[in-house]
Amino acid sequence: MKKTKVVATIGPSSKDKIILEEMILNGMNVARLNMKYSSLEFCREVIYNIRDIDEKLKTNTSILMDLEGPYITTGNFINNEVVFNQTDKIRIYLDEIIGDNTKFSVSYKGLINDVKTNTLIKINDGNVELKVLEKEENNILCEVIKGGIVKSNSKVNVIETKLNIPFISNKDRKNIEFACEEKIDYLGLSLVTSSEDILSINDLLIEYNNDFISIISKIEKAEAFEEIDDIIKVSDGIMIDREALGIEIPPERIPSIGKSIINKCHLQGKLSIIITEMESTEKDIKAEISDISTSISDGVDALVLTGETTIGKYPVGTVSMIKKILEASEQNTSYNEFIDKAMRTEIQDITGAIAYSVVNCACRLKCIAISIPTMNGYTAKKISRYRPNCPIFALTPNPEVARSLGLNYGIYPILVDDVKSFDLIMKLSKNIITKKINFEQGDKYIITGGYPFKEVKHTNFMKIEEL
Repeated sequence: MKKTKVVATIGPSSKDKIILEEMILNGMNVARLNMKYSSLEFCREVIYNIRDIDEKLKTNTSILMDLEGPYITTGNFINNEVVFNQTDKIRIYLDEIIGDNTKFSVSYKGLINDVKTNTLIKINDGNVELKVLEKEENNILCEVIKGGIVKSNSKVNVIETKLNIPFISNKDRKNIEFACEEKIDYLGLSLVTSSEDILSINDLLIEYNNDFISIISKIEKAEAFEEIDDIIKVSDGIMIDREALGIEIPPERIPSIGKSIINKCHLQGKLSIIITEMESTEKDIKAEISDISTSISDGVDALVLTGETTIGKYPVGTVSMIKKILEASEQNTSYNEFIDKAMRTEIQDITGAIAYSVVNCACRLKCIAISIPTMNGYTAKKISRYRPNCPIFALTPNPEVARSLGLNYGIYPILVDDVKSFDLIMKLSKNIITKKINFEQGDKYIITGGYPFKEVKHTNFMKIEEL
């Protein structure tokens, strides 16, 4: 069984119930809703379909809602696109206009106050670059440094400039309210630049009386990497968008930055997630597979599929292919290194000590599984951090707790009726492991947890069983 989780973004190619079911059966753990392109009606339909499928398949698929964030985009152009040529002079207007090859408008009127002479502005994923020459009363005069095609509503990146745009838009506020109502499991924050951005979302969740949604901060801005330690500290996890980062940071630095962030997350016990790009040429896909394998070796928790499953022709096939890549890559993972690294930074408490012992024994004895009865997922997450060489089955009677474990490495949540009886847990664990895993006589597995169930607040036992 693969241990690295698969996040698939849902779109026109994958929204149908039959396709969603096949994606879940082929390895999708988390469904991602990108609110830059999704309506609330679309989201509601996907959520209800997934929950119906989960009930049918006895699975626990998590939902991640990715907020739009404080994006800046161009306005509309004549015929929907224009060509800017190198050395052309272009004016950026604050008021909405129809653009052409000499001018266009942007969605953020405060841009003129934030930019300075020589500020670099990149458009359309960095394919076009402008340099600010001067600021006038109602427009910004720029020179084209790198020419190319610009389409209507193209993304605008302002390099090495602090923008005073509000982090929470009215649209994002409504989407967060919806997420609370529909019991979404994870909230992805786009265009984070500081810990204050995350704390402002936290305050909003408190306002909505929600203490359940986990916050995943997306790293796609240069400022975010500069503040990465503080951002990790107040987040539940980090999603690294290497392509977006490459617009603002030299591409040759991106691999080392990704490795650094994954390591920092692991040391702080936070989730690390990488966005992949599997919809390019065959040569690019081979390079991406190599990058994925490296990320697995670095200890990433999950991978995100984007266009491949939203508008791609083969969403199910892509999920299936990623699953095979993960299973192959995980065979070469150095699990002992993760155990030692996590132990050096683990809080010295009973649960942490037992989690270390469980994973250490699992690796030394080549156990085929770890089973944990849990009421809140805490111990399962602790064990996941140590990166055991075998799957972790988290047995819980709480559907919300089951879905809250969707992104954690190696954890397979299983809904059970109750966890109050020790004998029942022993029996359930054996039944689940023998059904889920191909085993041989003499194979070992570990059961761990806190007993008496529902009474103790920490893990206090581990039991090694043999099949």
